[in-house]
Amino acid sequence: MTAVIPGDTSRSRDTAPDDDDLPVAAEELTVARTWHPWRWVISIVTLVLAAQFVHGLATNAGWDWGTFAEYFTAKSVMAALWLTIQLTFWGTLIGFAFGIALAAARLSQNPVLQVISWFYIWAFRSIPLIVQLLFWFNIAYLYQTLSLGIPFGPAFFTFNVNSVISGSTAAIIGLALHQAAYSAEIVRAGIISVDQGQLEAAAALGIPRRREFFKIVLPQAMRGILPNAANEVISLFKGTSIVSVMAIAELFYQVQVIYGRSGRVVPMLMVATVWYIILTSLLSVVQFYVERHYAKGALRTVPLTPIQQVRAKLAALPLSPRGATR
Repeated sequence: MTAVIPGDTSRSRDTAPDDDDLPVAAEELTVARTWHPWRWVISIVTLVLAAQFVHGLATNAGWDWGTFAEYFTAKSVMAALWLTIQLTFWGTLIGFAFGIALAAARLSQNPVLQVISWFYIWAFRSIPLIVQLLFWFNIAYLYQTLSLGIPFGPAFFTFNVNSVISGSTAAIIGLALHQAAYSAEIVRAGIISVDQGQLEAAAALGIPRRREFFKIVLPQAMRGILPNAANEVISLFKGTSIVSVMAIAELFYQVQVIYGRSGRVVPMLMVATVWYIILTSLLSVVQFYVERHYAKGALRTVPLTPIQQVRAKLAALPLSPRGATR
């Protein structure tokens, strides 16, 4: 190959370029394939271990799948499962409603509300849930009657605590108040994550505060609130098993009663486990679609649903009508 000196015009224009100077087409390039042998080894070992686990589930007589099938949809188990769902629903609804109020109090300019909300969150996050539940379950030892009337004045209505706060009611109160402390911090974190410049721009445009909150702050805050809030709901759903110490017939307590009578510990624990997995999976599905709804303003294209992903892959196949080349 002839070296070309800058400014040298002695080289003839009609001189044919060397092979090194010719451009190479992209399809003529040889691409060396990168091999990852350890990736395949790890995949094979993982599949073998998974196959052994599944084989053990199917062949080990200790799992006693016959007893599992007998009690999985038993009337007592379904009633306990419904009670678990009710405890989760009311604990979540009341807890997040109260948590939103606590978050608003912490973000307000009122120092009294700030201190009270901070103290509440500090106290209820410091006390274990089981202690709170037992406290509300035994609240009648402290207050035999409750009265409604003028503060430090006459009472208009008086009723017995035992007749009003039952075991299930005490469980809902304990779960909701405990949940409120955590949901308040989740909501507050989501709100303060919104860029303050957008609020200043909304104020400069004269947008009312109510519309500013629901149209600007809330949609952006929900993107940060939803993942943590969904985790709290799932934790609360599984945490309802703690109310078994109060002899409330929720799912885990009912399973304990059955295997205490029949001695079939493992299959009954599997009954509870599978129901927890099913309902947790349903909550995860709801979380996915809610997050997908609030992602519309942040992403150019929202994530595909599982059904849409399957359709897209089928359409991309060479044999499919849509993916076939003409």
